[in-house]
Amino acid sequence: MFIVNPMPAQIGPRTIEMLERVETATVGHFKHSGFVDRHIRAVLPAKRVAGTAVTLRIPHADSTLLHYLTAHVRPGDVVVIDRCHDDKHACWGGVITHCMKNAGVKAGVIDGPATDISEVHKVDMPLWCRGASPITTKILGLEGALNVPVSVGGQTVHPGDAVLCDESGVLVLRPDEAEAVAARAIEMQEREIVLLERLRKGEKLPDISGATALVEGKRAG
Repeated sequence: MFIVNPMPAQIGPRTIEMLERVETATVGHFKHSGFVDRHIRAVLPAKRVAGTAVTLRIPHADSTLLHYLTAHVRPGDVVVIDRCHDDKHACWGGVITHCMKNAGVKAGVIDGPATDISEVHKVDMPLWCRGASPITTKILGLEGALNVPVSVGGQTVHPGDAVLCDESGVLVLRPDEAEAVAARAIEMQEREIVLLERLRKGEKLPDISGATALVEGKRAG
């Protein structure tokens, strides 16, 4: 059986623009939740994209619903795929890469492997996955669920969530918290620029961060 729910409302362009100025690692300085498993990694280096989560759950070797989705995705979407712990079959290959790129999809995030990695590079399609596999899914017409809550890399993702992906990982945020998180991270990154300038001028990091005072105050002997 297939469950097909409506496409979610998309995150506003202001929020997306803010998120795409943010490094996931900056958010990791003040948040500990929302991050998918670090083994879901970027195929293309130095990419940072944000968009609206379109969620898909496709178990075992059946990718029928992923093919169906290619006719319904929109510019700005991030396709987030729950593979139900299947680490054998690659659901995303060269044809899907081209379809998603043509549709304006910002990225794919797969809790499983992909294939045709050279096509991902050729088309310049941002993709995060658990590596490569030569064994692919098939059009079996068995089951799947579109735009339902899914589990990807240990993180629950709801359709319509904000997704930020970069070289350090993937972060999922509720739509109502995304802008505030982005604003805090941007402020931290701007402070880091000032910090780096102070270091360039000769100040020492532990003196600035307070580490010197903490160590000296508790040093034995």
